[in-house]
Amino acid sequence: MSMAAMKGDTAFQARSLFRSLIRQSRQFAAYNFREYAKRRTRDAFREHRGEVEERRIQELIQKGLKELQMMKRQTVVSQFYQLDRLVVEGGKTGKQSGSEGGIARVKDTGWD
Repeated sequence: MSMAAMKGDTAFQARSLFRSLIRQSRQFAAYNFREYAKRRTRDAFREHRGEVEERRIQELIQKGLKELQMMKRQTVVSQFYQLDRLVVEGGKTGKQSGSEGGIARVKDTGWD
């Protein structure tokens, strides 16, 4: 296999890993975890953008694959603990009340 073909294959692996990590980070239920995972992924790839040593690149890809597996486990766990959407996430939040179908923040109190 030529060196150019190996380099192209490595670039494909890195792009594929990046897309998988970003896609998986969108699966977190909590906004802060979602944003942290996306930011951490982008920062890690930017940090190692200039790597040229093939062995080091393969080590980084293997580390990224381990991170992806960990993220998959964490997103499953995060689905069990979903909270209300935050204001910064956009969209309507709160519980429905009123005759017009509007959304109003209703605080649950007591055991009614």
